[in-house]
Amino acid sequence: METAPKEGGGVPVVKITGQGIAAIALSVALLWGCWITTRITMQRSLVERARVLQDLERMQRKHRPEPVSVPVRHHQYPVGLTAG
Repeated sequence: METAPKEGGGVPVVKITGQGIAAIALSVALLWGCWITTRITMQRSLVERARVLQDLERMQRKHRPEPVSVPVRHHQYPVGLTAG
């Protein structure tokens, strides 16, 4: 009759090789690199958005039409018939 192996003893079910650990480490490093790159890109985009909005406001102030006086209406005299 067989008995169940005691905890801590026995044959391991899965063994991770050195190549597997290296692959996991590389994957984690790539994931961190992507995350850091995303954060930097987001920060730069926020700074760029603020700069564009400031430029847009400055351009709108610069090209805002200035009010002018109301045009004076010229009097039109009726054209009369003349015999000649």
